[in-house]
Amino acid sequence: MTHPASLPGERRFRVGFDVGGTFTDFTLLAEHSGELSYFKVPSTPHDPSEAIQSGLAHLMREHGIAGDELAHLGHGTTVATNMVIERRGSRCALVTTRGFRDVLEIGRQTRPHLYDYNVIKPAPLAPREWRFEIGERMAADGSVLQALDEDEVISVARQLAEAQVESVAICFMHSYRNDTHERRTRDILAEYLPGVYLSVSSEILPEFREYERMSTTALNAYVGPRMASYMRNLVGSVQRMGVGVAPTTVHSNGGLMSVESVLTAPVRTCVSGPAAGVIGAAELGRVAGFHNLITFDVGGTSTDVSLVAELQPLFTSSRLVADYPVKTLMVDVHVIGAGGGSIARIDDAGALKVGPQSAGAVPGPIAYNRGGTAVTLTDAHVVLGRLNPVALLEGRMAVHAERARAALAEQVAGPLGISIEEAAYGILRIANSNMARAVRAVSTERGHDIRKFALCAFGGAGGLHAAELARDCGIGTLLIPQEPGTMCARGILLSDISMDFVQTLMAGASEPGWQAVQAALDALGGKARAWLAGEGVGDAAQRLSAVIDARYQGQNFEIPVPLDGMRLMPRADFVAAFSAAHIREYGYDATGRAVEIVNCRVRAVGMVPRAPIAHVAGGANLEDAIKERRAVYFEKTGWADTPVYRRALLPVGAPIDGPAVIEEMSSTTVILPGQQARADDYGNLVVNLNP
Repeated sequence: MTHPASLPGERRFRVGFDVGGTFTDFTLLAEHSGELSYFKVPSTPHDPSEAIQSGLAHLMREHGIAGDELAHLGHGTTVATNMVIERRGSRCALVTTRGFRDVLEIGRQTRPHLYDYNVIKPAPLAPREWRFEIGERMAADGSVLQALDEDEVISVARQLAEAQVESVAICFMHSYRNDTHERRTRDILAEYLPGVYLSVSSEILPEFREYERMSTTALNAYVGPRMASYMRNLVGSVQRMGVGVAPTTVHSNGGLMSVESVLTAPVRTCVSGPAAGVIGAAELGRVAGFHNLITFDVGGTSTDVSLVAELQPLFTSSRLVADYPVKTLMVDVHVIGAGGGSIARIDDAGALKVGPQSAGAVPGPIAYNRGGTAVTLTDAHVVLGRLNPVALLEGRMAVHAERARAALAEQVAGPLGISIEEAAYGILRIANSNMARAVRAVSTERGHDIRKFALCAFGGAGGLHAAELARDCGIGTLLIPQEPGTMCARGILLSDISMDFVQTLMAGASEPGWQAVQAALDALGGKARAWLAGEGVGDAAQRLSAVIDARYQGQNFEIPVPLDGMRLMPRADFVAAFSAAHIREYGYDATGRAVEIVNCRVRAVGMVPRAPIAHVAGGANLEDAIKERRAVYFEKTGWADTPVYRRALLPVGAPIDGPAVIEEMSSTTVILPGQQARADDYGNLVVNLNP
């Protein structure tokens, strides 16, 4: 999977592509020259591989690339997430220990909306009639309390065959300590259910907490068959184009994994594309000199917000995907249903609402003239002159501004008794308000001083909202990368191969416990190196790092304490490090109280060669960069005659006073009156909200 550096005169290319709900984005890197190229095509929700094949064929044709010159294909996808959101997964069953089949439905006692009787818990992905119990039991220490009843497994297998299920989740109690029964059950089911997808909890999440482990395993089974079909279509499409390398996929921790790893654990791809965008933004911030960022990715369907502190993205090991708990290490991305395709409507009380429903790629916004009939956020931008009212994607997508204006007058402005401009700007303000709540959720609500962060805006619509959003949140600086609409695809080219491994210990921080920790780290390190070798990573490119989850005895939740690589520190030093971490997290420690080691975690990383972010030449002067002038609506000025600039022709360092609109292939950026922007040496737009 890793590749040597290009030889002199040898042409080698790397492609990153991200399949979104509305567009599929591409970034092409010529390894031999360091040149980057960008491209977008509308997504094809019925078969995402069609858009991938179309865009890849265009890039190969446009740049004269032969199949054997493509050294790397990196792929980000929301297919698994959308499958869960839209309930388009497989006919999924669950096999578990006797007495525990309803754990999946009972869940935890916590309720996100305690007093809202309209909130309904999502139906279990494995319905009760397809949840089967087996006679077996492991103790918490891994010893066998009751042997596996293999005859009962065979009986269940026959019932599953009769029900024609497509996938089975296998999750036994305490299998994270001893997986013998799960593995034997898998082998029996595989014999009796050929072609049925099997998801085994000790492979997906060998970690304690039975509900989260069962939910994650069931979700993996639910998306497994369709995800396998999608990946096979993708691999087949690439091969038919004469490309010799198999695509790798970004998973939730921001790293890459092979097709085989995706087929085993598709649940790890649930925040695939957004995670790549955060990884790319962190690298961009390092080069541009912004070490603290709030990433703000606005696509056609959703807005993804995350936080990067001192160049380190924040991670979480537990989150909800479409209201289903998933416990696997992933970039901590806060997602809301607000994007360019978000539908504006008037509710029963006469209030204007925006999202979370989306027009998506099909039928899309009214202005795209693809059958859309509901006013969207994109239509509001077109009506206000912020988006090009004639064409997008450098002329490849026609825009029908009059259709959008007429629909907005009929559906929003007329019923509310306000002007079309007030209605369109009201839609923007409501969307911005929703986005601002997401920004605060990852920053001020977690104790971060938002004034110390820059807002890194990308996605097709990020630049349209960033200036007003930053102003509303009290952020003083914007960082907008080159071709921000393809930032997630670009981030894929900056991602390494990686995977996380975990083992639950439940040992005291005593001398015997410390020996158990060392043994666990050694075992996990062996698994990590074997996985990297299987991914084609040589020894020189392998990097391992460990984290120990610990808590005070009697606590319910643990705190991660990172190690220096794989080196286990002296026990007393670890206890001190845990105490400091506890103070940072909770504001106090409990000196003298016993410390319990909960989990050992190891991250395996395979370093991928990447070209450095290159300097850009920029244009000669600001006047030459002006594409046109058009009327654009702003809150303070109303309609204003506004210069529209071609971003590629902006001179480096030249101040651009607002109001201004800056257009490029994948995105549009709006600079408000009183703000000032400049292009830096790397092609980024840096906007000072308080010049």
